[in-house]
Amino acid sequence: MTAPAPGSGAGPARITSYQRSGLTFDVLDDGPLDGTPAVLLHGFPERATCWRDVAPLLHAEGVRTYAPDQRGYSPRARPFGRWNYRIGALGDDAIALIEEIGQPVDLVGHDWGAIVGWSVAARRPDLVRSWTAVSVPHPMAFLRAVATSSQGLKSWYMLLFQVPLLVDLVGRFVPQVLLRSLKQIGMTSAEVARCRREILEYGALPGGLAWYRALPLMGSAARDTDVTVPTTLVWSDEDAALGRRGTELTPPHVSGPYEFVELSGVSHWIPTQAPEALASAILERRASVS
Repeated sequence: MTAPAPGSGAGPARITSYQRSGLTFDVLDDGPLDGTPAVLLHGFPERATCWRDVAPLLHAEGVRTYAPDQRGYSPRARPFGRWNYRIGALGDDAIALIEEIGQPVDLVGHDWGAIVGWSVAARRPDLVRSWTAVSVPHPMAFLRAVATSSQGLKSWYMLLFQVPLLVDLVGRFVPQVLLRSLKQIGMTSAEVARCRREILEYGALPGGLAWYRALPLMGSAARDTDVTVPTTLVWSDEDAALGRRGTELTPPHVSGPYEFVELSGVSHWIPTQAPEALASAILERRASVS
């Protein structure tokens, strides 16, 4: 769905939502209407609003940003069953948005959004001008890190999320337990309050958990993601969920221009806690292909 540009009866329209396979995805489309497009993919447990401090910095440099509430988060895009949340479907959702935009984009993804972005950049390099992964290394690098470092211990919660209904019920009936755990891994009090409002009260937790529950269905999706487009990986040294080893194993999976940016003293929540540094990395990668 498109909306007329404010103050004019013609010209480019805002994309406030789009459809794929009977699902409707909400989109935050902001910045100059004639700006170069960037698609911003959020992670768990956040929505498109996690980019609220990064996006204005990009707008100031002539970038138009499209931040969707992804599958499981948008109220009209919450199908039942983990099969519907396999990585191929998530990637196809993002590809559909880029095709709606109508030209190649600068792609950015944080957390689970980065996993989707790695897949999109590999599968459809024709749609991606540049790729900035935030926090999450290449999927194969992550899997190797799980087997060869402390990453497996850091990822223990992924097994917990596989238990049917457990975390769902905790989030519904004793949300303070879940919210406290988010604060322990670096979220601020304001970010925790936003999670309560925008995820738990919004009904998006089951859909977000479904992404994890579809992991056993990933199959070849993790392997078939070597990337040729210009790529930047932004990682922070106080990330409680993702260790350094995965970043060290990522370069062999990128054949295009590649840069690694390490942020010091920043937790996992880079878009909200280091927006200036992240925007700078995105803009530098964008400028490298202009």
